[in-house]
Amino acid sequence: MEWTRKDLLSLYDLEAEEIECILDTAAEFKKVSQRRVKKVPALRGKTVVNFFVEPSTRTRVSFELAEQRLSADVVNMQAQASSLLKGETLLDTVKNIEALQVDLVVMRHSATGAQAFIASKLKCGVINAGDGAHSHPTQALLDIFTIREKKGGIKGLNVTILGDILHSRVARSNMWGLLKLGANVTLAGPSTLVPREFESIPGVKVCHNLKDAVANADVVNLLRIQHERQTAGFFPGTGEYARFFGINAESMKFMKPDVMIMHPGPINRDVELSGEVADGSNSVILEQVTNGLAVRMAVLFLVAGCVKK
Repeated sequence: MEWTRKDLLSLYDLEAEEIECILDTAAEFKKVSQRRVKKVPALRGKTVVNFFVEPSTRTRVSFELAEQRLSADVVNMQAQASSLLKGETLLDTVKNIEALQVDLVVMRHSATGAQAFIASKLKCGVINAGDGAHSHPTQALLDIFTIREKKGGIKGLNVTILGDILHSRVARSNMWGLLKLGANVTLAGPSTLVPREFESIPGVKVCHNLKDAVANADVVNLLRIQHERQTAGFFPGTGEYARFFGINAESMKFMKPDVMIMHPGPINRDVELSGEVADGSNSVILEQVTNGLAVRMAVLFLVAGCVKK
């Protein structure tokens, strides 16, 4: 199909065919990189601004490398070095960025819906690099790309997302993308971190018992346990979490032998999973990082092609 959107804001907004379009395009870019081609001219003459109002390492570096591989001109901005600190509104800031004739803004923000709001006000393209606890579409796309590559498809797979579902934009984006492509999704973790409201979504199962959550899983995607949540009383402590929900050599015994272990990073070793499992043969964590480059190249390429000046 032909890509027709000038923005990528959420996987909830996309049809299955649009998600497949991104994945197929990413597969082509990965083939190019495997031939050790370091740079292609796909975005030559285009300017991309990476505007990260919230801290990031993996996502920001991955986007920057993807933009450079596509031959774009790249400008990196952080909130600490912007006029936001002087009282300028977010909209005024991005309007001034657009006035410099940029083509794309890649933005991360702690406020849910920030990217959707500015996308409605700008002619340039907007790519969501994470907004609040709402959406992180490119992380979900690289996760789904990795699953499809390793398992040969998505339809009919049992995928368990385990951890802090309540506060996770990664969980929500993965859930919607996987459901649209025909997977069965289990959301698992402590009852305080997995709201039962998700049970009303067709294709989603909520589970608070580790063994039940992973016994039939083809894929287990682990989420970082955020230490800042501990003080809010969502769980007693990281030791307690590791005891009941941590993935280690013992818990691997009641999973399928070929189960895929995933994690978007950063990892808290010996909390959500042990170092032995993270570095083991079932883990595809570093492959996720590698695939993120191809996926973000695909997103940049497709979205840039729909920006009208």
